Amino acid sequence: MEIKSKKEKIKAAIAICVVLTIIIFSIIVAIIYQIEGEPNMPFKISKLTIISTAEGVEDNSEAQEKWNFNIWQNNDIYIDFQKKEEYEGTEFIKSIIIENIKITKKPEIGEVKVYMPNSGEGRTFTYSDELEVKEKLEYKGAEQSSTKTLKIGNQGGSIAIRIANTNFAKYVSNEDEEIKHDGTLITRAGIEKEQLNFEVEMDVIMKTSVRDYKTTLKLNLPTGNITEEGMSTIEKTEQKEFIFKRI
Repeated sequence: MEIKSKKEKIKAAIAICVVLTIIIFSIIVAIIYQIEGEPNMPFKISKLTIISTAEGVEDNSEAQEKWNFNIWQNNDIYIDFQKKEEYEGTEFIKSIIIENIKITKKPEIGEVKVYMPNSGEGRTFTYSDELEVKEKLEYKGAEQSSTKTLKIGNQGGSIAIRIANTNFAKYVSNEDEEIKHDGTLITRAGIEKEQLNFEVEMDVIMKTSVRDYKTTLKLNLPTGNITEEGMSTIEKTEQKEFIFKRI
């Protein structure tokens, strides 16, 4: 009986060790997944480009001044998706969705609004109320990418969205012979760039033919010293900034 009791204790100890090993291994795997994300992604964000500048939007009032407009600070964001060379599957992109857009730190002045590309002729972005993104922006998978028709290539392509700080200042003048519509307008209006800094967070969901993935982007806007440079462009390619997880 004593020998049998010892064997049972040994078996119980082994069972406990196995269970603990499985639990520890599962915790380690979960931690790695939270840090590194999905290890076998079919597509990746190869580049995120942010173009920050400013421009004057004509005031429709009956003012007689030579120059009379509201100043808007624009941040145009382009996200490039690329199929991973080492991925051997046949998955394709069904759609890319940008949603849960949150201003986590508001600018001191102005109101932040989000716009989709203009589907008509002319400029890529305009300030029509019909183009303002209230909840989400979806690009459908297609043979080729087209920002104007909200299409993303099903084997990879590019999408665009504008995040603008609107109506934070006016510029009125009869003296200037010429006005340059860029970030230097901010200084002309007596505004400091620091007053316009804000932070935004948004979810980017990639729906493929097999499963869906999500990453959360956090951006500090505007980029660069636009009050002196006029326009600033940065490119982000570090994959650690684009951690996708299954949903």
